[in-house]
Amino acid sequence: MCYNKIMKFNEEEMLQFAQKLGRKLEAQDVIVLTGELGAGKTTFTKGLALGLEIHQMVKSPTYTIVRSLEGRLPLHHMDVYRIGDDPDSFDLDDYLFGDGVSVIEWGEMLGDDLPENYLEVIFDKYSKDLVNDQEREIILKPHGKRYEELVNNL
Repeated sequence: MCYNKIMKFNEEEMLQFAQKLGRKLEAQDVIVLTGELGAGKTTFTKGLALGLEIHQMVKSPTYTIVRSLEGRLPLHHMDVYRIGDDPDSFDLDDYLFGDGVSVIEWGEMLGDDLPENYLEVIFDKYSKDLVNDQEREIILKPHGKRYEELVNNL
């Protein structure tokens, strides 16, 4: 059994860790990023992209909802904050069950529309354990056996 993994990172350490995670990702992996504005979700996605051998600029898809980038595997970077309670406003299944990796910012807003198995990455920039405002506490919360194994192997 895998328990949540809690870490503290500055921006550079977060990028390196996310890149390491990105190297281990496979087609149809789903990463859900949760945390307040400015907590590091897009920065983390930049590291994942590097691990997927993507060298295009990664920016938040706030207004486009989904940005797909090509690398070792396609990366489907989503920001579902603006869709509110209408997850049917785009075809989520096309991304989740396609040939790439799905990274969903604000994914907790999808509720029951999330797949059964995914890795949740929770960002906290206000944790009492942080030394300064440049650090972030990150919690990896695996949902399902694939993600338990992934977290255990990091």
